[in-house]
Amino acid sequence: MNVLLIGGGGREHALAWKLAQSSMLDELYVAPGNPGTVRHGRNVKLDLNDQRALRQLIIDKRIRMVVVGPEGPLVDGLHDRIAADAQLKGLVTVIGPTASGARLEGSKEFAKEFMFRHNIPTAQFRAFGKDQLPEAIAHIGRMEGPYVIKADGLAQGKGVVIATDRKEAEKALNEMLGGSSLGAAADRVLIEQHLVGVELSAFLITDGEAFKMLPSAKDYKRIGDGDTGPNTGGMGAISPVPFAEKEFMGKVHDRIAVPTIRGLRSEGIPFQGFIFMGLMNVGGDPYVIEYNVRLGDPEAQAILPRLRSDLMDLFEGIATGTLSERHVDVDDRSCATVVLASEGYPGKYATGKPIVGLEMVRAAHVFQSGTALDKDELVTAGGRVLSVTAFGKDIEHAIINAYASASLIEFEGKRQRMDIGRDLLQATAGKGGGAAGMKLGVK
Repeated sequence: MNVLLIGGGGREHALAWKLAQSSMLDELYVAPGNPGTVRHGRNVKLDLNDQRALRQLIIDKRIRMVVVGPEGPLVDGLHDRIAADAQLKGLVTVIGPTASGARLEGSKEFAKEFMFRHNIPTAQFRAFGKDQLPEAIAHIGRMEGPYVIKADGLAQGKGVVIATDRKEAEKALNEMLGGSSLGAAADRVLIEQHLVGVELSAFLITDGEAFKMLPSAKDYKRIGDGDTGPNTGGMGAISPVPFAEKEFMGKVHDRIAVPTIRGLRSEGIPFQGFIFMGLMNVGGDPYVIEYNVRLGDPEAQAILPRLRSDLMDLFEGIATGTLSERHVDVDDRSCATVVLASEGYPGKYATGKPIVGLEMVRAAHVFQSGTALDKDELVTAGGRVLSVTAFGKDIEHAIINAYASASLIEFEGKRQRMDIGRDLLQATAGKGGGAAGMKLGVK
């Protein structure tokens, strides 16, 4: 089968790497891809807004499956446009929801209302538009901090502010509703109840009827050690999460995954693809912070290596409505992912810096994201440049291995968090882990 993979980040490199392992795959095309994805398929230039060019590529390359990595094209209705194209009817399966299903990520207000309609545990909230700034500030005045303020629309993981005091909360509201760098994403904002607990990410894959749970992960959003500084797209991830054991994940399955799929069916919202459930573990009970309608980045780089099952087989189950008959097999080992970023990210950063040392990495997967080729030289081309993922018999050893491999790679302005997974080690130290004070042995 010929497959077209949409996207060009670390998540898409990980997807391309995983798909290329399948005996079911004939040819893989990646649009636009990056210098890493060419090892697994053919990169192609494609304007997703040019329906004629998209149609011609699918027909010319005999594409039978389109896998959409990022959320933007899904929210913009890429699935719908392919499905509505008379020349493509019956030819191609899209892995990723229609625009109606993508609203779970495209509008946080819609997602919260969906959760309340279907009794899915989540924080209380109120939403405000641009003409309701005084009401939003008044609402803050009636609350106790901390204050959780979210842009309603897509903001590339950077639309959430957790304000510790009222002054900071009012500043965030003024910046968002007053016209921020987030643009239309902040035309409406949500003010949520602050939940106290530990965050994690749970994932499922569904054909709209059945679903299969995938490995859990924990990502690290803030730029600085100790969860300091501004939010980013993600600076690292760990899989599995120690406290996401059988009992807790049973609650996730019964209280969140089942009613989510049932709710989509009952509302007539078709959905095929991934659902990312951003969760908070509050005293042993899961609450939904947000939905995403695709795999996370960098979580994908941590969970896909642990997936022993053929990903193409799961996608075929979606295409044929037989996902319930497919099996998900997961590696028991731990994975740690460390993101190498450009100096200045998530603000302004320089590009074009030569990257050296990749050939020295033997004990980890290196997934490329913000990279480009300058003639024959690999250089930086984005904020998050590379993701380094390593296995270990447990979290401690996975972290050590990931950082050891990351230390072999250099580029001017290289930045990384040095504490990925350390909180999990500290949490498990009293349970026989004994690794809270470990030395990572990196620069």
